[in-house]
Amino acid sequence: MLEEKPASMKRRSARIRPSLPNAIGAVLLCGIAACATPALASSTLVTAPDGTFQGRIDTAGTMREFLGVRYAQPVTGSLRWKAPQPVTPSRVTQDAMQFGNHCPQTFSPYGNATQTEDCLFLNVFAPNRRGDRDFGGDDASPVMLWIHGGGLTVGESNEYDAVKLVQRGVIVVTINYRLGALGFLAHPALTAESPEHSSGNYGIQDQQAALKWVRRNIRAFGGDPDRVTIFGESAGGLSTLTNLVSPTAHGLFHRAIVESGTYALAEPTLAQAEAAGVKFASAVGCNQPNPADVLACLRGLGVSTVLANQALAYVGSLPVPNVDGKLLTQSIGSALGSGQFNRVPLINGTNHDEYNLFVAQNFDLAGGPITASTYIAAIAVLTGTTATQAPLVASHYPVPAQFATYDQGAGAAGTDANFACTARFADELASPFVPTFTYEFSDEKAPQNFLPPASFPYGASHASELQYIFPTANPSGYGLNLAQTPLDANQQKLSDRMVGYWTEFARSGNPNGFGQPHWPRFHRDRQVMLSLVPPTPATETNFATVHQCDFWDGLTGRTLPPDHDHDQHAASE
Repeated sequence: MLEEKPASMKRRSARIRPSLPNAIGAVLLCGIAACATPALASSTLVTAPDGTFQGRIDTAGTMREFLGVRYAQPVTGSLRWKAPQPVTPSRVTQDAMQFGNHCPQTFSPYGNATQTEDCLFLNVFAPNRRGDRDFGGDDASPVMLWIHGGGLTVGESNEYDAVKLVQRGVIVVTINYRLGALGFLAHPALTAESPEHSSGNYGIQDQQAALKWVRRNIRAFGGDPDRVTIFGESAGGLSTLTNLVSPTAHGLFHRAIVESGTYALAEPTLAQAEAAGVKFASAVGCNQPNPADVLACLRGLGVSTVLANQALAYVGSLPVPNVDGKLLTQSIGSALGSGQFNRVPLINGTNHDEYNLFVAQNFDLAGGPITASTYIAAIAVLTGTTATQAPLVASHYPVPAQFATYDQGAGAAGTDANFACTARFADELASPFVPTFTYEFSDEKAPQNFLPPASFPYGASHASELQYIFPTANPSGYGLNLAQTPLDANQQKLSDRMVGYWTEFARSGNPNGFGQPHWPRFHRDRQVMLSLVPPTPATETNFATVHQCDFWDGLTGRTLPPDHDHDQHAASE
């Protein structure tokens, strides 16, 4: 999810229990070589290079769960706004039966409020394979590491039920990472103290630290460290793309799935991010002439002060990574276009009515439906177009000739501008270099479990595909007070198909197999996508026409670099 709206309601908070003494006996920490093919004391007691973890079996007996596992040192005090530091391996058995803290954020429909900075925890969900003694070789399971969405400002790892994925034989890891200004503040003083002479990409560094933890430890849980898929939705999809093009993520994963994550293909420079950071620092009184004093002031701020002022730290309305010369050496779009990225198989997709969620949240439910008199102004806000461009855009989304309501017309314009056509452009950039499979989630009756009913149908709105991959639609935020609508029989069939595609892709790098409807590979000159509709997906070839991508490419000046015949070779495969 991209945007948040504060709400004043009581929510549950995740807690971590203190580490347990080892009740089974003295368990010595194993070395890396010894842990490569472990002999487990029990299905829920795992000894790995970073420690011994006591997990639990889920209530259905399907999964082994290892919850609240620390993957980096607490990012508090002097470690605030620094790269995550590795954990010190422990010889004491760690209680991994309860979720850890999630990262500081305000109330929203998409996450629970907290001010706890000690939040770099992950969760491992593995098949319950009783009696297994050796998970090495061909028995090792593919690994899928999930990066939650929330505009890089909200969200948490413990709101995603991995059971359907795990039932297909994969191991799922969900992670927390620093959000908002605590995860993405850049400032000249922070850059100057950094050994890499960079700042502002701490949340992405956290994600890469979690990937390194997986690389070191996942074999002990039955996972294959050489078959790791990163996947995420919205800001988690943007994070997946960021890691895809990041040199510092090289070798940490082997496939990538991006769900609604192409909304920011042109990242700001470090200098631009630092300028925003200076505004933030000045607003909170950290504008001393001595950089050391600035750092001391920033690290002395209360979390509530950071959260209250963090929007000033963003280049734009939401945080995004910056091109710092280390983690990112160029923007996502430039890297995809040049082929200078981690070349792994890619699934990339969007939802047919992405922006209906934001129209409902920010207009319909906030102040009433968009009207004829407010249509052009709403178009400008939702698409980021100028006062001169907005009337032209509105003419391409006529009401009622093409759309029944102004809300739906504005939602379509926002969808096409920010998601659909940027996703298609990313597909065109990446497909000459790597196997690329593209989809559009198009269930127009997908349950809406984040927000109350609006004056228009939500359709296949932003984040509505999540409930088809993770069975629990929305156990947080406003959803705690909303009736949750389950999937019907045909939607369950689509869910099964989607989980099958996702897990087979994690297994082999190709989503096809096991009698599923064929998902063709995307090529620049043959733009065939998979339409995820219930009960059975089907191919579609008119995506660019439906979403007016030629118009948006022309308006924004997007042009494709030559493919240098890369895709001609792909077309013959």
